[in-house]
Amino acid sequence: MDRLDAMHLFIRVAELGSFSAAAQQLGVARSVVTRQIAALEAHLGVKLMARSTRRLSLTSAGTAYLEKCRVILNLVEAAETGVAEERLTPRGNIRISLPLSFGLKRLAPLLLDFSQRYPEISLDMDYTDRRVNLIEEGVDLSIRITRRLEPGDVARRIGTARMQVVAAPEYLARHGRPQQPAELAHHECLGYTNAGATMPWQFMIDGQLESLQVRSRINANNGDVMTEAAAQGLGITCQPDFITDTFIAAGRIEEILADFPMPELGIYAMLASNRHVPYRVRALMDFLAAGLAPA
Repeated sequence: MDRLDAMHLFIRVAELGSFSAAAQQLGVARSVVTRQIAALEAHLGVKLMARSTRRLSLTSAGTAYLEKCRVILNLVEAAETGVAEERLTPRGNIRISLPLSFGLKRLAPLLLDFSQRYPEISLDMDYTDRRVNLIEEGVDLSIRITRRLEPGDVARRIGTARMQVVAAPEYLARHGRPQQPAELAHHECLGYTNAGATMPWQFMIDGQLESLQVRSRINANNGDVMTEAAAQGLGITCQPDFITDTFIAAGRIEEILADFPMPELGIYAMLASNRHVPYRVRALMDFLAAGLAPA
């Protein structure tokens, strides 16, 4: 194993905190990883990691070495990327995590166009609404839709989505059209759940953002299902425009409470860290951002 490969392996083990997890991600036996780290420590003449029954931890020498390894490998990657950019031919594999509904409706066509434009890039697409751990799962790029980022998130905003409260014309004819958000308490609402909890609806009322916990008999963690339920007259739902647009265009639902706007959702390209981003990943982020830009 050459010096750069050893540094890559050491970083992977340090980030995952486990020989077994690193071995599984790299597709090798745990003994191979253990042996190579031991050889690296023997070469350096210091202990880099303290082993325990639960988790690995870095020694002070290991912490210092990890920081230097990242600097060195970032410089190497930047140099190699510079050469690739001069050729203007991004290549390599990108593993990307995508939200289910938005991924299928808006991102899948863009990703297929991207694949045709850059035939030397291979794409591994994973459609899921759960928040993935990019480092532990070996994901290069994750697309998330959220009102706010978490501390420490490394992200680029590539688009926006607008939330809409909608109902079927038939439902409104039977139950009346609410004129104020508070009136939703007297209506059948269709809730969106996240991690088992029903999400509150937020409205701007008299210049203040207010949260409203609606009563919901039918809940799901998928907006398409809730919008279809609304279209069938089962109640009122709150969903992003990339889901509601086609239903509204078909006349199956209509927007209500438009005078009380809801907070905008940001569409973000999430990265594992703020280190140098490979050219192929930057090319994909630029392509998606352009494809999602308002016409």
